[in-house]
Amino acid sequence: MSTHATRRNLVDATAESFKPPVFRPRRSRWDDIFAAGRRLLDLQAGSAWRDLRGVLAAVSGDVLDVGCGAQVFRPLLPRTARYRGIDRADARDRFGYAIPDTEYYEGDDWPVAPSSIDLVLCTEVLEHVEAPAPFVEKLFTCLRPGGRLVLTVPFAARWHFVPYDYWRYTPSSLDRLLRRAGFREIRVTARGNPVTVACYKAMALCLIPLGDPAGHPARRLLGLALLPVLGLLGLIGTLSLRGDWGEDCLGYTVTARRPD
Repeated sequence: MSTHATRRNLVDATAESFKPPVFRPRRSRWDDIFAAGRRLLDLQAGSAWRDLRGVLAAVSGDVLDVGCGAQVFRPLLPRTARYRGIDRADARDRFGYAIPDTEYYEGDDWPVAPSSIDLVLCTEVLEHVEAPAPFVEKLFTCLRPGGRLVLTVPFAARWHFVPYDYWRYTPSSLDRLLRRAGFREIRVTARGNPVTVACYKAMALCLIPLGDPAGHPARRLLGLALLPVLGLLGLIGTLSLRGDWGEDCLGYTVTARRPD
């Protein structure tokens, strides 16, 4: 029997073996502290926060957060912005999110009027969309002429929220997808570099023993022993985000505009 035949058939997978806790909405100061620690240990989240902190600082008008989850990036918006978060009605079953002030919709019918939004925010969502082209066209349609899109996607990221994780995008595919929908002034920047990716992968290995509370005691002890290594890797990975080089990265931050 070939080794191919004896390995797992991942088409049958319905969940990942290691599943980190879902993000929490901001409700108190403790949530801010928890989120800051999470960003240190989750370089994907930390790198996206670092990018969006600058991009969203001067936003005003109507902001639509599509696939908003726990509304993680809402605190980055200034008071001049009017925030609105929407997500799929099955977000709780698929991703574990059910936030009181989110508008949940069924199917593909978004509760948003055409040309009514100044900025569309869509973070770490596109990889979970089965048909990305019609989805991006909806993002375009929501925007007023001259409106902006801010988008993030993972690249060097594990398969997550199995089986609802479908795609990984390159700068070429993102440019092609957005241009076909009508967007212009497209800018794609990398979050991190090969050093960041190496730290991210090594941190994932350190977290595996801690991700199984019912696991063997020796495995849990190994996880506790690796905590200092985990913290050091998180620090190195965070510092490495200052470097912009290489073709490998954690993900991409994208901005684009609907033409006037």
